[in-house]
Amino acid sequence: MAAKKPTKSKAPEKKIFTDSEYSVKRIYQKSNKKKATEDAGKYPFTRGIHPGMFRERFWTMRQYSGFGDAKLTNERFKFMLEKGQTGLSMAFDLPTQIGYDSDSPQAEGEVGKVGVSITSIKDMMTAFDGIPLGKVSSSMTINSTASTLLAYYIAVGESQGFKSTELRGTTQNDILKEYIARNTYIYPPQPSMRLIGDMIEFCAEKVPSWYPVSISGYHMREAGCTATQEIAFTLANAIAYIQTCLDKGLKIDDFAPRLSFFFCCTIEFFEEVAKFRVARKVYAKILKEKFHAKNPRSLQLKFHTQTSGESLTAQQPNNNIVRVAIQTMAAVAGGTQSLHTNSRDEALALPTQESAKIALRTQQIVAHESGITKTADPLAGSYYLEELCDQIEADVWKYLKKIEKMGGSVKAIEKGFFQSEIRANAYRLKKETDNEDRIIVGVNKYSEEEEQPELLRIDGRIEVQQKKALKKLRADRDSKKLEKALSAMQSAADTEENLMPYIVTAAKAFATTGEISNTFREVFGEYRPKEVF
Repeated sequence: MAAKKPTKSKAPEKKIFTDSEYSVKRIYQKSNKKKATEDAGKYPFTRGIHPGMFRERFWTMRQYSGFGDAKLTNERFKFMLEKGQTGLSMAFDLPTQIGYDSDSPQAEGEVGKVGVSITSIKDMMTAFDGIPLGKVSSSMTINSTASTLLAYYIAVGESQGFKSTELRGTTQNDILKEYIARNTYIYPPQPSMRLIGDMIEFCAEKVPSWYPVSISGYHMREAGCTATQEIAFTLANAIAYIQTCLDKGLKIDDFAPRLSFFFCCTIEFFEEVAKFRVARKVYAKILKEKFHAKNPRSLQLKFHTQTSGESLTAQQPNNNIVRVAIQTMAAVAGGTQSLHTNSRDEALALPTQESAKIALRTQQIVAHESGITKTADPLAGSYYLEELCDQIEADVWKYLKKIEKMGGSVKAIEKGFFQSEIRANAYRLKKETDNEDRIIVGVNKYSEEEEQPELLRIDGRIEVQQKKALKKLRADRDSKKLEKALSAMQSAADTEENLMPYIVTAAKAFATTGEISNTFREVFGEYRPKEVF
């Protein structure tokens, strides 16, 4: 008879104390034992998706990086990792975002300016040189060309000896918010939604530790919507993506655990904390009651947060350090899984290395010194916070019902509903600032003359270098192999086949970002929005 394996005893929970040595509980509940209370790690996850939250493990600290060429970005990645960053977050320039190569006339003057220029697998190899992709989590803020950039990433991982099953990270890949607020779209909504569905299906099988979409409220909030609208519009878009996957024949629990979200955190501290709690609760109910998900992980809203770029001021930029610190506290008190803190100089330019380090140190100070990580959901029970949660939740459900009556997100976008709601609130906020009913320190009150700080400048020679590198790439690659890969991809686009395997093959054949995008442009066409008044 085989010897019985000894059962592993659970290690006793580490005792945590305040600075004055008062014991801190994992979670604090109402004293009324007769009334059921919500708990962290349990449905509907209002109080957090993990039982111990940050007592057990801090959020992933990501600093959004990427500028110039791949070599410069690689250097910034390594600097931030050396300073304690725990995950990478990659920014791309506009040509890369909308599918143009560096030598395209449409790219002139924009190469490397607001992010890194990635025109082929070679650039991606350089960007991650010396960084083992199987041992780091990478987030890529990319939408229209997300399938191409993920293909590059998979190919680079394989070149380093890592299987796609070992890769961890996220592609933003949320095209609906592009039509609403950000405008870096390429194709019309239907083929764009198809590409997203293909990525979700492909990742579920081939890249199971990857989040193929990060459904984003951030850009809508930055464009002017309220906290309530941010949650409602984001969850409405999530419903559209989920339905796309179900229509492909996927089962909800096969892909829902790998859906993720991206929210803004601005300066209204308690409202932001309430917003995050409500988002978790409403999403859990939608997945359980509308889509009948059974896996508890399918019900968990996992989200990345970025502090508000729109709240930063070009005047007195050092004040932005304080703004970001308050926003960081709100994101952490709200239970974020991942966080990027903006740098003090981002209202003026891409952040300098020193400014990025201060932003990272802000997260580290909140994590290690503030004490708010010692218990799950530390603000629960605040009369003010709980009332805000109730009000936000009621209004979110009203918006969701209204959008559903319109026929869902895509129809609401086509009617200009989201856009007009955001515009109206942005106008209200601007009027309040202009009338000094809303005080912005250093802008409409307490202003003063000051010298401009030293800023990061992007060398114009980078565009010239990228053009030369592209010319060499095209001369060196196997043109027949490339032509075959692009032709197969184009043919597949005319069918209902999953396009991701074809895109990966094209990426490995050294197809450029522009060539892959142009191949799809020929099949899908380009989106031109209707004027909405």
